Amino acid sequence: MKNLNINTIVLAIGLAFTTGAMAEGMSKQQYESLENGIDTDYKSAKAGCDSLAGNAKDICVADAKGKKSVAKAALEDKYKPSVKTRYEERVARADADYSVAIEKCDDKAGNDKDVCVKEAKAVKVHAIADAKAQMKTSKADAVAIEKSSAANVKAMDKAVDAHNDAAADERAADYAVAKEKCQALAGATKDLCISDAKVRFGQD
Repeated sequence: MKNLNINTIVLAIGLAFTTGAMAEGMSKQQYESLENGIDTDYKSAKAGCDSLAGNAKDICVADAKGKKSVAKAALEDKYKPSVKTRYEERVARADADYSVAIEKCDDKAGNDKDVCVKEAKAVKVHAIADAKAQMKTSKADAVAIEKSSAANVKAMDKAVDAHNDAAADERAADYAVAKEKCQALAGATKDLCISDAKVRFGQD
């Protein structure tokens, strides 16, 4: 099986946007060349999955697709860098990791599989929540730079709110994992497990 070498691709993207070229940015020709390279490597990686079968093949294909998406998002961020493209690259990474993790959960059964799925979702929620918080903070900082001290205070408040929202999303996802693990129990032990999880993750 030939894996899509995401690190090599991202390095190539970085080299196409070296310090000496930053004033001009990445040319459309460079962009298209790198994009074609990503597509070529993806096709090769996907073809390598054909030698596998069952869930192993599904995992392989999900991995190839995910790495292609991440590479393209990284390319977009280098070609037209912005708060939005940086956010989209982080989301692409979260989605890629989630797709592979979910496929791996298919190797499990019963409550083990349910917990696996919840854990995969929790990891994705954490990653996207952090990405959103970073995006909101970056936007607030950019506005604050151009405005008064009063705007600086407002920007800081927005940043705090963004991180609080992210923390709330993460706690909810972690609670879902803990609650799913409690499903393996029964009776009063199960009830106590869920109650403890609610307290631990601040869920009413």
